[in-house]
Amino acid sequence: TTTTSLTGAVLTEGSLDPTLIIGGKVRSLNTNAQLGESDFLVAEVDEFDRSLLTVIPTIAVITNIESDHLECYDNLDDLKNSFLTFANKVPFYGKVIVCLDNMGIQEVLNKIKRKVETYGFSSQADVTARNVEYGMNGVSFDTHYHDTFLGRIQLQIPGNHNVLNALASIAVGLELNVPFPKIQKGLQNFSGVNRRFEIKAVIGDIMVVDDYAHHPTEIMATLQGARTGWPGRRIVAVFQPHLYSRTQNFYKEFARSFFDADVLFVTEIYPAREEPIEGVTGNLIAQTAIELGHKNVRYIDLKDQVADEVAKILNPKDMLITIGAGDVWRINDHLLKELNEIYGQG
Repeated sequence: TTTTSLTGAVLTEGSLDPTLIIGGKVRSLNTNAQLGESDFLVAEVDEFDRSLLTVIPTIAVITNIESDHLECYDNLDDLKNSFLTFANKVPFYGKVIVCLDNMGIQEVLNKIKRKVETYGFSSQADVTARNVEYGMNGVSFDTHYHDTFLGRIQLQIPGNHNVLNALASIAVGLELNVPFPKIQKGLQNFSGVNRRFEIKAVIGDIMVVDDYAHHPTEIMATLQGARTGWPGRRIVAVFQPHLYSRTQNFYKEFARSFFDADVLFVTEIYPAREEPIEGVTGNLIAQTAIELGHKNVRYIDLKDQVADEVAKILNPKDMLITIGAGDVWRINDHLLKELNEIYGQG
């Protein structure tokens, strides 16, 4: 979602006036879609329900290939083949832009039959980020195309994952001949997407953040962004797992993904489209995290009780992050009221 939004920002700043179809509400637009006047369409697709195979892109961007939405596939190889089919649907005059840092992409790279451009932190990538600096105002980095220094990028959004997202959008912009100063401006002015490290409020020096991450890799990226951007804060994470099947398949990976959180609350699973699976609850993740060595984990079955319990342990300088693709964000509404009452800002 963020990669699509950043690409839209770059093309818009480059006067290409694209139509945008995005899987989240872009803050600057206050919507997830925008009709442009040009022939350019920037659309977000993913592997769920094999929906990525319904489009024929001229430029295809693949950010990662990982074990997700496996309920739609026979196995991981089937998932990889779906991405390969997507990439090879690009016409001969198009381009496939991929993240070279991702192991899943590395494993299929030599099977892509179209022109490929890579991005990443790796020195082997075509578009790379160097001299990365982190701060409360986001992250900045030098952009290189092969061995040529293009300029420095300043983002308002934190984390290495957003550096990679920005590199993908830079690669698209360069392919479409957007001048680099326009790329810089488009990225610098981008203020983010709802539920993607969305800072809801700072009350009593307690920072309240909401994030949509629902896969172990995404969670680790979110927490890394929090840790590098605000190193002095204690991180309190509230995680609502999404889907019984995903929890069953990845409970160990979820447990490991929260070791950058100082305190972890896990609550009930958001079922979405699924029926319960016997023995699969949020407590499976919580107990596994404890067994793996996390020293401050609590399971609270009822989501409605989480805000009260979290409020009891929050202190100034803390950062609370609600994490998940379900309705965990609702906890913030209750929590913000409590914090306003405590700190007299209501």
